[in-house]
This record gives sequence, C-alpha cells and structure tokens, in this order.
Amino acid sequence: MRLTLYTDYSLRVLLYLGAKNIEDLSTIKEISDAYGISKNHLMKVTHELGKLGYIETVRGRGGGIRLALKPKDIVIGKLVRQTEEDFYLVDCFNPESVGCIISPVCSLKGALNKALHAYITVLDTYTLDDFLHSKEELAALLFPNQK
Repeated sequence: MRLTLYTDYSLRVLLYLGAKNIEDLSTIKEISDAYGISKNHLMKVTHELGKLGYIETVRGRGGGIRLALKPKDIVIGKLVRQTEEDFYLVDCFNPESVGCIISPVCSLKGALNKALHAYITVLDTYTLDDFLHSKEELAALLFPNQK
C-alpha cells in the first residue's frame, strides 16, 4: 500500500505543528520551506485539515495555523482514512471497474482486503503524539534557525 502525496503532506503538516508549542502559529510558507514542498499543495492540505478539525486557522496579520487537537487525540489511522481518496489496492477493489476475468474464482482479493484492514488497524493504534517523542530533534531539523 502506498499513501498518496496528499496524505503524506497531511502527516507532515501535523508533525510540523506538533513539534511546535501548542499555542504557536505557523504559516504555510514556513512549512513549505521546511519540507521543500509546494506551497500550493499545502494550501489545499491545510484547508482540508481545517475542515476535518485537525488544525485551526487564525486569519489576519500575524495569523497562521496550529493544531486544534492535542497530539494524543489525533489518530493516524483515522487521518489516513479521511485523506486517502480510495483504497483500491487492485483493480477489482474498484466497484466501477470492468473487472478481471478471474474475479469469480479469485481468492487474492480477500487476502488483499484482509491485509488492507490489518494495515489500517495498525495505524489506528498510533496517535500523532507517538511520533513526537523526539520533539527536540524534530524541531531542530524543521526549525534550524529558531532557538
């Protein structure tokens, strides 16, 4: 299973914000510069993260974004389910697909479906907080010019 860039960027934004003090605001430009990724992509991602309730946006001069939830309340599996377009590991997972000629007798789909559920179940056991244990080291990499 491979996550889309959208989900990857969503996770990166949350890690960036989680590495900061909870009340500190960040800008999309700061996050874009830190990761070397497109500001336009991050604008879409942060907009969706705001709609989903993961981040809050403060408008105006000196505004920015910050986590709306505590890191321990952000379940990674839930985020992945909300940000991935689909989980079509193979063509036969797509209900709009013409299908595969062996679908009526193929047991591979069942095994792949079981594996997919196991994958998401594992991600459900982690929160953002689990990935912030090395917060100081993470902050040093993401904000090298800050004290």
